[in-house]
Amino acid sequence: MSDPPNSQPDSLIQADKCKEYWETVASDSNGMLGGVLAVMPSVSRIDLQGSRTFLARLGIGIKSGRQRVPRVLEGGAGIGRITEGLLLKLADQVDVVEPVAKFTASLHGKPGVGEIHNVGLEKWEPTEGAVYDLIWIQWCIGHLNDDELVQFLEKCKAVLQKEHGLIVFKENLSTWGQDKFDELDGSVTREDKKFLQLFDRAGMKLVRSDEQHGFPVVNKRQLLPLKMYALKLN
Repeated sequence: MSDPPNSQPDSLIQADKCKEYWETVASDSNGMLGGVLAVMPSVSRIDLQGSRTFLARLGIGIKSGRQRVPRVLEGGAGIGRITEGLLLKLADQVDVVEPVAKFTASLHGKPGVGEIHNVGLEKWEPTEGAVYDLIWIQWCIGHLNDDELVQFLEKCKAVLQKEHGLIVFKENLSTWGQDKFDELDGSVTREDKKFLQLFDRAGMKLVRSDEQHGFPVVNKRQLLPLKMYALKLN
């Protein structure tokens, strides 16, 4: 079914329906990645390595010449695939935002995991006094409409470390010549130019962007382009 005429794809997003979809998904990595691991089992490993390399280029890491960070916020954390596979290796504390409580059940009490906010990104409110050195958002911002995305960034700005704090988005890009609404999970896949417009609206400065490489092609099937954006306060 195509989008109704004259409608913006993001106007079709309904947070409750998005959450209903994710409540039906299995609490494992294959569920988090939309079943892709059954066909392309290397995707999670390649994704995490690409993220690790991107952060290293920004000076964050565990090797010589790079720095660990005190506190990270991860939005749309799911079961903690990225929390455990990437962020806990680089940070003293990782706070997570995830609306589906069953996904975060295994993260409670895990060393290094701090606050767990079981709300959608559009409803998240930062804890008073919180300061984040890194905010990581991956494969989830499509559940927010354009205005909500900008509002979320405004909240992030208020708790981002002023000198060196970074916000990283890692999201699929539309290949349809326009933003595309997905009726299955209720999300929108945006074009690169739309992301740049929204970052600018929120008063953020783009300091680096890289595409993820290395995903397999199986039976002539391949994943959508995946791009990482690093933002700082303007």
